[in-house]
Amino acid sequence: MAKVKITQVRSTIKRPKDQKATIIALGLGKMNKSVVKETSPQIEGMIKKISHLVKVEEA
Repeated sequence: MAKVKITQVRSTIKRPKDQKATIIALGLGKMNKSVVKETSPQIEGMIKKISHLVKVEEA
């Protein structure tokens, strides 16, 4: 599977609890923090849920 680099670009202030929990589950939590993850259906679903808060690139 391919790897993706996920970078948080927007804050979680005034966001629903489920979006905050998704950010934490991905290993993010602070602005401009990046993580590299293997793509899977679960990771893709998490990215889709918080796509307005993160930037996704191929790694």
